[in-house]
Amino acid sequence: MTAKKAARQQVKRSQRNRGVRSATRNGVASALRSMAGSEVTQAETSVAHAISLLDQAVRKGVVPKNTASRGKSRLSARLNNLKTASSA
Repeated sequence: MTAKKAARQQVKRSQRNRGVRSATRNGVASALRSMAGSEVTQAETSVAHAISLLDQAVRKGVVPKNTASRGKSRLSARLNNLKTASSA
């Protein structure tokens, strides 16, 4: 494979990965914003969506498995803290 072809392929891959990475970051950020509010039901749906996006990024090879797992764990822990705070 020539260096020119490898460079073309890398550009395509980076563009594809940028979209997935951006969508994942936006999903996690919106979940964190929804948890900043006090509506538990809205936070639950946004966290579920963010976890789905993280899993999708892992399947596509954009995010390492352990990184996504750590992010999902942190989101779930924040959600649980929000639930206990709202019920108390």
